[in-house]
Amino acid sequence: MSEKEKRARELFRSGYNCAQSVFCTFCDETGMKFEDALKLSSSFGGGMGRLREVCGAVSAMFMIAGILYGYTSPDNDEIKARHYALIQELAEKFKQKYDTIICRELLGLEEKQDSPIPSKRTQEYYKNRPCENFIGFAAQIVEEMIAQKQKSDS
Repeated sequence: MSEKEKRARELFRSGYNCAQSVFCTFCDETGMKFEDALKLSSSFGGGMGRLREVCGAVSAMFMIAGILYGYTSPDNDEIKARHYALIQELAEKFKQKYDTIICRELLGLEEKQDSPIPSKRTQEYYKNRPCENFIGFAAQIVEEMIAQKQKSDS
């Protein structure tokens, strides 16, 4: 297990949400202050505010990709397409292992939206929730993306 994966898992076990755990693991790479990164990613936990939509760990991968490799020109369709292809590639890597990027599907939930009140973080919670595995894998994917980009840039 890499240091990044360990760090992401530790953050989750410390009580941070899935998005925060992945996103904040890469503060050195993104140049963000830890507290700012926590705030920015806080809305994406529980599949976007416990709406159980896109997994927060996956959203964090996309945010990191955007900060590191995103576009700024609104009228350059070629650059947009390259960036969106990267995002689709990240999603596909996650889906290859877990079949979906949707939080409720990953957790086997029937309801589309969940209560806004977060679950208490107990030993039982951590034992029954697969989220730590999703977080660890998302961190691996981000590490691979960064290594690949550095290799192609040199």
